[in-house]
Amino acid sequence: MKTRIKSVKPLAETKFLSLYDAEYTNKKGNTKHWAMASRKDKETLRAQIFEGKKEKIDAVVIAAVHRTLNKLVLVKQYRVPINDYIYELPAGLIDDGEEVFTAVERELMEETGLNLISIDNAKRPLPIYVSPGMTDESIALVYCLCDGEASTKYLEDDEDLEVILVSQEEAKKLLNEDVKFDVKAYLVLKSFAELGRDIVL
Repeated sequence: MKTRIKSVKPLAETKFLSLYDAEYTNKKGNTKHWAMASRKDKETLRAQIFEGKKEKIDAVVIAAVHRTLNKLVLVKQYRVPINDYIYELPAGLIDDGEEVFTAVERELMEETGLNLISIDNAKRPLPIYVSPGMTDESIALVYCLCDGEASTKYLEDDEDLEVILVSQEEAKKLLNEDVKFDVKAYLVLKSFAELGRDIVL
């Protein structure tokens, strides 16, 4: 017998994130409950689970290398759940009806002020799950080249971040510092420290 969700009940709903109780049958046939967070409203979530509706990727995460400076683009951003600043890659939610690559260009400009030059189409954006024990949130990790001068003038009021461009040598040093990393930023930073701009080629 395979584990399957039987019903989904909203516990709390907000604009960007909701909490659901998922009732499911485990492999032994026993009924269990699991609390899960989702970016999706209840109708969309139920359509995916029970009707086989194709899943929409929730967000983009951008692994960008500055073409002129040959540096990886990071942001050091304040995050409420950890009450601290953490190193991340530029990222953001995909708007309704928006294509993944359009979201990459928009979010890169909004968070860093940098211009998208090219996207590595060989690394096709597939849904990647960042914490599947807690949430169904999926991201597209997109590798690209960018250019221009970093700026935070396009940030929203609740976005508190600094744009940081790191060279391959600086990436090696940063990996050994006692700082907080988002897991996606850590893995891309580690690859950049080893391969440099080849991560986007």
